[in-house]
Amino acid sequence: MVAIAVNGAGYREILGICEGAKEDKAGWSGFLKHLKERGLTGVRLIISDACLGLAESAAEFFPDACWQRCVVHFYRNVFSHVPRPKMREVAAMLKAIHASEDVVAAREKALAVVAKLRALRLSKAAELVERGVGETLAYYAFPEEHWRRIRTNNPLERILREIRRRSRVVGAFPDGQSALNLLRYIAGSEWSTKRYLNMELLKDQQMSAITA
Repeated sequence: MVAIAVNGAGYREILGICEGAKEDKAGWSGFLKHLKERGLTGVRLIISDACLGLAESAAEFFPDACWQRCVVHFYRNVFSHVPRPKMREVAAMLKAIHASEDVVAAREKALAVVAKLRALRLSKAAELVERGVGETLAYYAFPEEHWRRIRTNNPLERILREIRRRSRVVGAFPDGQSALNLLRYIAGSEWSTKRYLNMELLKDQQMSAITA
């Protein structure tokens, strides 16, 4: 289990990692409790795939944070119920939802997409969109300049891909410490030294909300 974040200065960092047997609620609760006990505060947004155990645990330990379901994982879930010949058309429909100018327009577009999917007799895909699209729209509550980077958990996926790539070479890590050393190497690379978000935009948004 790995948690990364964008800190107050706008740079990415690895918050913590933990060895777990499986991604159930007990595992995620233990991990989030560990992060909180180490002093993690000020969490505004948690981005993940639709892992029920994580979503439930996040609400328990960080109740003030919004939860953003990764848009990429959401698309993949929908595509699993779409025939290959219709994949491109459905992909364009889903992307149109998240290209909307605001959350109201996104919800309206989602309703139109659901209706069109049903017209195409893709009832299961329509059901998934209708039931889950709202979980993918939390990013609209944040500065527009941040939207593209906070609606997916791609930064974490890149780390995990690098771990898998190196794991294939190594075969197996001899112990947990050797796996930790790999993450330390990644954390010290350009990944963490390049500014990822302009956090002044978020501060300005908060200030505007207070003075409004």
